[in-house]
Amino acid sequence: MIREDAHRCVRRGLAAGIAGVVLAVAAQAQAPAGRFGGPGQAPDGFVVLGTASGPNSEAARAQPANALVAGGQVWLVDAGDGAVAQLAKAGLRLAAARGVFLSHLHFDHTGGMFAVLGLRMQLEQRGRFVVYGPAGTQALVDGLLAAAAPAMRAGYGIPGQGWSADIEIVELGDGDSVTLEGFTVTARANTHFSPPEGDSGEAQSQSLSYRFDLADRSIVYTGDTGPSEALVDLAQGADLLVSEMIDVDAVLAAMGLAGGRGQAPGAAPTGFAWHMHAHHMTPVQVGELAQRAGVGRLVITHYAPAPSSNGPPQAWIDAIAASFDGPVELATDLGRY
Repeated sequence: MIREDAHRCVRRGLAAGIAGVVLAVAAQAQAPAGRFGGPGQAPDGFVVLGTASGPNSEAARAQPANALVAGGQVWLVDAGDGAVAQLAKAGLRLAAARGVFLSHLHFDHTGGMFAVLGLRMQLEQRGRFVVYGPAGTQALVDGLLAAAAPAMRAGYGIPGQGWSADIEIVELGDGDSVTLEGFTVTARANTHFSPPEGDSGEAQSQSLSYRFDLADRSIVYTGDTGPSEALVDLAQGADLLVSEMIDVDAVLAAMGLAGGRGQAPGAAPTGFAWHMHAHHMTPVQVGELAQRAGVGRLVITHYAPAPSSNGPPQAWIDAIAASFDGPVELATDLGRY
């Protein structure tokens, strides 16, 4: 168990100016009613804000981001590009967000963080806001706050008034857990950065999967990962598993890398082809994970390639169902589960 004050960096600046407070209150008062019944209110659940698989952007799907709604609290789970806009589309206000859980530090999962932090400052939002993530999260937030410093000093151009950041950072490692209001979060390191077979060295970076144990349900989010025994253990008996998935052969074929371009026939894939095979899960592997963990329901996100109107989604579902006998579906942007 890791205490919530471990590895924490608290950054505080100038107090809010009267004009800033008035603007913040006005912005919140004018926020449209959420589709879940009130301004920024929603029943407990897991909202998939973006289902695209990075790094390329897509016209119809947002970058990887999610929102866990628990007991009236909103927690972002990854924050890819466009996360704040997707929150608004889901009927949730940024002001309601208590913090962020980052699975790993690839840009497609963190590209929206500058907007999350910057808009909190501009709206003069106060209250505890915590960024949880793997080693390196401190450096990430430090860099974003440094980039925001000119705007913080300028504020709204009112003499003596500026904006301030009030951000806490907690770096988590394999097996760490955090107890929050009404639920517990457990992190496990997965295999997204695993070294090649035969390499005795440790992975240079870490990717985390998260388990959210609420009062009445348990939700596991894989983040980016390859097959992982730690993830099987983490997901045991979960009510809902939200998993990444890549049709690796289709992606490599689209890139002209099917079979490992430039390699001898039958040779093991190298370079990017090796990364795709080792660090992501195919439909078959996702089904095997869900079955071994005995989860109640499986929802697929971060899937690639982008499906077309007559594309492979049913083939993916069939491949998963070959090993998993529970309900499974492909997530849609803004889908609530």
